[in-house]
Amino acid sequence: MAHYTGPKARINRRLGIDVYDSSGAIRASRRRPFKPGMHPWRRRKLTPYGLALMEKQTVRHYYGLSEKQLRRFFTTSSRQKGNKGENLLLMCERRMDNVIWRAGFAKTRAQARQAVAHGHFFVNGVRCKVPSRIVAADDEIAVRGRENLKTYYTKLLEEVDRDVAEFVGVDKDELKIKITRLPVADEISLPVDINQVVEFLSR
Repeated sequence: MAHYTGPKARINRRLGIDVYDSSGAIRASRRRPFKPGMHPWRRRKLTPYGLALMEKQTVRHYYGLSEKQLRRFFTTSSRQKGNKGENLLLMCERRMDNVIWRAGFAKTRAQARQAVAHGHFFVNGVRCKVPSRIVAADDEIAVRGRENLKTYYTKLLEEVDRDVAEFVGVDKDELKIKITRLPVADEISLPVDINQVVEFLSR
């Protein structure tokens, strides 16, 4: 399975953070602001391994990665210069579906993933249907030239009330996204203890 398709509110409650940002998942999480399970208050304190596992799962669910994808990303980031953890998160930030979400062309990451998978966007003039594609600096992303899609995304951009990431430039009139530069560590959108994630994946 490429990504998680089960109860999203349950994951939010278990991790203690709204990694799934759909309105339904958030409402369900607020109705039951405690861990899932029969006796959530009787749970034992997590071990260091358990804490590291939670941090790893937070990254995986937040960016919509499978276990195999996450480990492949980690292997690639480990070969790069610099901090392994930051390199991993910066790769995740450059995923096609995440960029679409950060640019305001989707209300949730799940919606962004589905839009890319359905071929709603072109990258440098070529149709892209791979949500996990890693974009590069100076890449240009444009909405497919169908009238119904242009109408939909024009309206969607007006509805989404979210700050646009600084490493992308958005042309709302032309419905285009320009990757002006690569993201930096300060622009990572997920608050996570990445050192624990690195330690877990290095086992």
